[in-house]
Amino acid sequence: MLDSAMAALASFADPHLLLMMLAGVLAGLVMGLIPGLGGTAAVAILLPITFGMDPASALALLIGALAVVHTSDTVSAVLLGAPGSASASVTMLDGYSMARKGQAKRALSLAFLSSMAGGIIGAIGLTLAIPLARPLVLSFASPELFMLTVLGVALAAVLSRGNLVKGLVSGLLGLLVGMVGIAPTTAEERFTFGSLFLGDGLSLVAIALGVFGLAEIASRASQRRPDGTPVKVTGGWGSGIREWLTHWTQVIRGSLIGIVAGVLPGVGATAGTWMAYGQAVATAKDKRQFGKGDPRGIVGPESANNSVEAGDLIPTFLFGIPGGVPSAMLLGMLLTYGIQPGPNIIGEHLDLMYLIIWTFAIASVLGALLCFLSVKPLSSLTKVPFAALAAGLVVVMFLGSFQEGGQLGDLWIMLLLGIAGWILKSIDMPRAPFLIGFVLAIPMERYYFLTESLYDGFEWMLRPGTLVFFAVLVLPIIWVLVKAIRTKLRAPSAKEIATHNAIDAEAPLKGTVWSRWTAVGAVVIFAGSLVMSSSYSPEARLLPQLIGWIGLALSILFLVNELRLWRTSKAAAARVAEGDAGGEDASSEVVPAGGPAVAAAQGGDRPAGSSSTADGADSAYDPDTGLVLTELSEEIVHPEARDPHRTRHAFLTFAWMGAFLVLVSLLGYLAASMIFVPAFLLLQARVRIKTAVIYTAAIFLFLLVLPSLVPVDLPQGLLTALI
Repeated sequence: MLDSAMAALASFADPHLLLMMLAGVLAGLVMGLIPGLGGTAAVAILLPITFGMDPASALALLIGALAVVHTSDTVSAVLLGAPGSASASVTMLDGYSMARKGQAKRALSLAFLSSMAGGIIGAIGLTLAIPLARPLVLSFASPELFMLTVLGVALAAVLSRGNLVKGLVSGLLGLLVGMVGIAPTTAEERFTFGSLFLGDGLSLVAIALGVFGLAEIASRASQRRPDGTPVKVTGGWGSGIREWLTHWTQVIRGSLIGIVAGVLPGVGATAGTWMAYGQAVATAKDKRQFGKGDPRGIVGPESANNSVEAGDLIPTFLFGIPGGVPSAMLLGMLLTYGIQPGPNIIGEHLDLMYLIIWTFAIASVLGALLCFLSVKPLSSLTKVPFAALAAGLVVVMFLGSFQEGGQLGDLWIMLLLGIAGWILKSIDMPRAPFLIGFVLAIPMERYYFLTESLYDGFEWMLRPGTLVFFAVLVLPIIWVLVKAIRTKLRAPSAKEIATHNAIDAEAPLKGTVWSRWTAVGAVVIFAGSLVMSSSYSPEARLLPQLIGWIGLALSILFLVNELRLWRTSKAAAARVAEGDAGGEDASSEVVPAGGPAVAAAQGGDRPAGSSSTADGADSAYDPDTGLVLTELSEEIVHPEARDPHRTRHAFLTFAWMGAFLVLVSLLGYLAASMIFVPAFLLLQARVRIKTAVIYTAAIFLFLLVLPSLVPVDLPQGLLTALI
């Protein structure tokens, strides 16, 4: 193993490999600054560029980007109070407060150094995982590998944001979409509707950029002003560096927490950074300064967010279970090179594993250094409204999707999946299980076919490794179900109900008619898959039928839950309306802050009308549903009455994207971009004419020069082909 590690380090003497890593670092730093994109978009946009490269160069490019995304996303969090990614929102609490006191450099130096240290410690953790896991991984046979693929989808669904049923439905939909194309066991076409285009399966890049990238653009395209008023980059770098050295224990604890969060599929950087922040608060003797500029509130989370990405790679490469969306795309990239994670990569490609480790560590140091040197120009990018950035991002993302298959159909699939991804995000349905299910669909089917061929009946279930993985699969699900049942049995407090019903800025359509129609759509999709797959050969329909039946049952449960919540909301709203009509007498009762359960214990009667909590918030108790509904806003009482502007802007943005694809089909990519970009900037983003002209000229030069720098092709239109 030492020989492989040294050989991997020596490979960096190749200037081409160093150049690829540097390009990845620069791309990752820029992507980290743009809200909502982060590691997912960085890997997805760079992935098509790797086609035709050798595996070492491709991994240097992608790992270089992934290692530094969470280093630069701190810049906007500290200077604007608008984090570049969800995980950076934790750093914003103390970092932005420190910057407003004129100590921006102090906050940024603490963050950059902590991210660098987290990346290095994460790389060390990945290094130690190889000798520890190698004997176990090499002992795996097809039953264990099959259970690992099931475990990857299930844990991503159980542990990700959103309820259990939504997560599992999302993962099963991803598995179903991953089976479109040629069956790996019989070379039989499935779910292609007779289309030659669908016979090759769907593009990983198109799905990732659609479900995450385009959906994020549509969600934020209405933002025509910067997120906030930037503060000046003042203070001293030296004071922050010296202070960082005194908090080395927080660095280690935060990094270790990040590694653990990364190993667990679906947990990710956001949960990891909050866990690190929580331990920083819990272990502090003086907690009064947290949220007001405490350096420990920066060091702990920033150490965790980079180590999460390194921890993410442990289950991805050693067990074939992607822990998150970027690692799922890395797994898909390895599969295209014929490199199978698990025993194959440990036994035959150990040098690549150590190349990944060295790249992660070196990129972490390089990313921190570049952030120190270029924080002022980087911070200027955070002042650009997202609506203006959207035009260039659309052009780059569609171009990236085209590179994988070289077909315009991939772009239309990407747009459709972008709409689907926006809906999933808006109703608070986790999207990570969908992509992980898509990536693992074919490996799951291949391992299941081998298992069924080699073992009689369910004999394979009795293997020790399979039993362990089955227990790991079932126990989290049981735990989630037990928590759900306990929540149902006890009456919720006013605060809990208010929190549940309050509008989530990231999921504004949660609990609305969109949620119910999504559940109906899932029922239709799974039912349709059962009908279609029934005509396939026994080998080709085996797994689609299994997924179809499980998905149908869960999607029906999803629909029942949505209908129940809808009736509950209507009943609660009606109670509030009756209480309002009842006048002051109906609002004289006080419900304690502990909620209805506390009120009952104290012997208080709760009227069906309005009441007040101890903190003064108006509320209504519904004796039929057991709900206390706190009226933080009209949207809580009437969940359908959500702000329609965001939905309208989102679909208008998708309409712009559709018009762009029509232009691409007719005129080609370069001409279509020259029409789309200025039109979008002037009519949608409402920028000045001078800005639109400069922006369009930059995009034109980018598209003109790009094919000569990297192996990319620009789509040709029907009219340009005739000419």
